[in-house]
Amino acid sequence: MLALFSAMIPVNVLFWVGVILMGGLSALGLYDFFQTRHTLWRNFPIVARIRWIAEELRPFFRSYIVESDTEGRPFNHEERAMVYRRAKDVSSVEPFGSQLDIDSPPYEWLSHSIAARHPKGGDPRVKVGAPGTAKPYEASVLNISAMSFGSLGSHAIEALNRGAAKGGFYHDTGEGGVSKYHRAGGGDLVWELGSGYFGCRASDGSFDPAKFADVAASDQVKMIEIKLSQGAKPGHGGVLPGNKVTAEIAEARGIPIGETCYSPAAHTAFSTPKQMMDFIAQLRELSGGKPVGIKLCVGNRWEVLALCKAMRQTGIMPDFVVVDGAEGGTGAAPAEFMDHIGAPLRQGLVLVRNALVGCDLKQHVCIAASGKQISAFSMAASMALGADWINTARGFMFSLGCIQSLNCHNNSCPTGIATTDAGRQRGLVIPDKAERVHNFHRNTIRALMEVVGAAGCEHPGELTPRHIMHRVTQDVAQPAHRAYNLLEPGVLISGAEDTHLAREWAMAQADSFAPLQID
Repeated sequence: MLALFSAMIPVNVLFWVGVILMGGLSALGLYDFFQTRHTLWRNFPIVARIRWIAEELRPFFRSYIVESDTEGRPFNHEERAMVYRRAKDVSSVEPFGSQLDIDSPPYEWLSHSIAARHPKGGDPRVKVGAPGTAKPYEASVLNISAMSFGSLGSHAIEALNRGAAKGGFYHDTGEGGVSKYHRAGGGDLVWELGSGYFGCRASDGSFDPAKFADVAASDQVKMIEIKLSQGAKPGHGGVLPGNKVTAEIAEARGIPIGETCYSPAAHTAFSTPKQMMDFIAQLRELSGGKPVGIKLCVGNRWEVLALCKAMRQTGIMPDFVVVDGAEGGTGAAPAEFMDHIGAPLRQGLVLVRNALVGCDLKQHVCIAASGKQISAFSMAASMALGADWINTARGFMFSLGCIQSLNCHNNSCPTGIATTDAGRQRGLVIPDKAERVHNFHRNTIRALMEVVGAAGCEHPGELTPRHIMHRVTQDVAQPAHRAYNLLEPGVLISGAEDTHLAREWAMAQADSFAPLQID
C-alpha cells in the first residue's frame, strides 16, 4: 500500500516536501539553540520539545487511558459519563456492581425502606421566603450554580438559560451581573451580588441602590444572592484586567470599557453581622419583596454563629443560605486557596445546619448546597443533612459538553464553554445544548425521586439524617446524626454550653465579625 501511494506521487514532489520538512526542523533547531528562555530547548534543540508536547497532552492521556473509572479528579470518568448520558437522554445504568471501595471510610449509603414507594410528584419544589418576604419563590431542588458571563461564553450562558426555562429551574448569574445572554432564554434568574456590585456599581465601586432597584425590577430576576465567599477562592478578591473588559462585559457589569476593575475581598456595604441584616432588608425592599439570601464557603465557625445571633437580635433574616464547598468552583484560583482554604461542603453544610437549627431559625431560612453535587445520592445525602435544594455548576457544564480539559482559565476551552473566543464558541450550538441541559435536570430529578422513594419518602424534604449511614472505620458505621454530631432545635439558645459549639457560640457577637476573647 505504501509503495502504491509513493508511486502515485511524483518524485520531485516528495523531494520538495522533504526539503521543506527538513528546512523547517533546521530552523526550529536553530531557534531553540539561540533562544534564552528555555534551558532544555537550548541544550537539546527540537528533542526537548517532546516534553512540552507530553505536558500539554498529559491531562488527555491520563483521563482517557491511564485512570480507572473511579480515580479521576476533580470528577472521575464514571461521574462524567453519568452526566453525559443523562444529558443525551440515554440510559445511565451500570453493569456488574459498584466499583467503589465500600468497606473504607468515608463511604456512605442510604438506608432504604422495606415499604419503598414510587413518588408521584416528578418535580418537587421548595418554597423560599422568610417572614416579611412579599414575593416568595418556588425553587426546583436542582438549579444552575453561579457562573458569570465572561467566565463562560455567550453561547454557554444562553444555552444554560434556555435549558432552565424549559425545565422550570433557576439560573444563577454569577457575580458578573445580569447579561443580555442571561435574559435571552427567559429562564428564572438568581442575581448574585458580589463585593464588586456588578450591575449596581457606583463610579467609586460602592453599592448603588437606584441601579440595583432598576435591575431587580425585572420579572426574570426571582431572587437576590449576596456572595460573601465562594468555594474556589474564599476570602480572595479579584482583578479584571482592562483588556478583558469588552463592550458586552462592560454592559453587564456596569463598568467602563477597557478599564481595569477591582473586586475587594470583602463587601463595603456592611462590616458587621447586624449591618449585613440591614443590607438584606434594604435589598428586599428595593427589589419589591423578592427573596434575598447569602452565599458563603464556611471559614471561621464563630462568624456563622454571629450571623445567627444578628438574625435573632434584629428579627431580620436571609431567605436562604447557599453553602459552597471548598471542593466547588468553576473559576480559576491560586492552588493554596483551591486546596487548603475554606471548609469542604459536608463540613460547611453541617455547621450551617447546626447553627440555624440550634438557634431555632431553620424553619424560616432555607439552605442550598453547592460543590460537586451531580448524582442523585449526593443530592439526597445533602438534603438529609439539612439542604433544601442543590446547586451545581460543573454538572451543567458537563451537560453542555465539557470534557474537563482544565483550560477554563486561559480562554482556550476546546468545547467553547469557558471561553469568549468566537471561533471556539461556534461549535456550541445553543438549541442542541439547551435541550441537553434540560435533559440532565429532568433525568437527575427522576433519579433523585427514585432514591427518595427507596427511602420510603414522597418528597426529598422528608429525608432525615437517620436515612444516611456513614462509615467511620472499616468496622463501624453510624447514622449521620451521630457521625456528624447534629444539634437539636433551639439548643444553642437554651443550653449552648452543653454542645460542641459552646466555645464558638461564646466567641460570636452580633455587632462584629471579630471573636470575643474568652478564657
